[in-house]
Amino acid sequence: MRKDLGKELMFMPLPVLMIGTYDGNGKANVMNAAWGGVYDYGQIIISLSKHKTTDNLELKKEFTVSFATKDTEKISDYFGMVSGNKEDKIEKSGVHVSKAPHVDAPIIEEYPLTLECKVISFEDGSLIGEIVNVSCDEAYLDENGKPDVDKMGIIAFDMVSNSYRVLGDVVGKAFSDGSNI
Repeated sequence: MRKDLGKELMFMPLPVLMIGTYDGNGKANVMNAAWGGVYDYGQIIISLSKHKTTDNLELKKEFTVSFATKDTEKISDYFGMVSGNKEDKIEKSGVHVSKAPHVDAPIIEEYPLTLECKVISFEDGSLIGEIVNVSCDEAYLDENGKPDVDKMGIIAFDMVSNSYRVLGDVVGKAFSDGSNI
């Protein structure tokens, strides 16, 4: 038997995304955003309220998106708790930053997988970005040169329990297993 839970937002899992930008002085900033996903092929969408990051996005029109991992959970949570307008999150966290090769935005080296993006549109808090490059730390590639999610330990936000969870086991093969029915 099913039980109605009412009008609750229970959309899961949600990626824990780290949005990297530069301000007008070339200073790096990063924020945690869990309201994002695929928009179209080669495009992502992220819902953002007003932040230092949104000011930087309007100025630079370019950004990076990295995926939080089990190893970066604490700093990732910190990046979502503190405003870049009040603290230098990069300096306080001690992360290492390099300039992305294809966009004017920072790569946070502690995150193994990073998308380099250009703003397509940013209206009413909905950021739509075009992915222009993806880079991955070689230590997290499989034998075929593809990102290995298991090695990375990518985490998801569980909005029901307000916690982070590591992505789990592979249970099937997409676009294949259903053909056996």
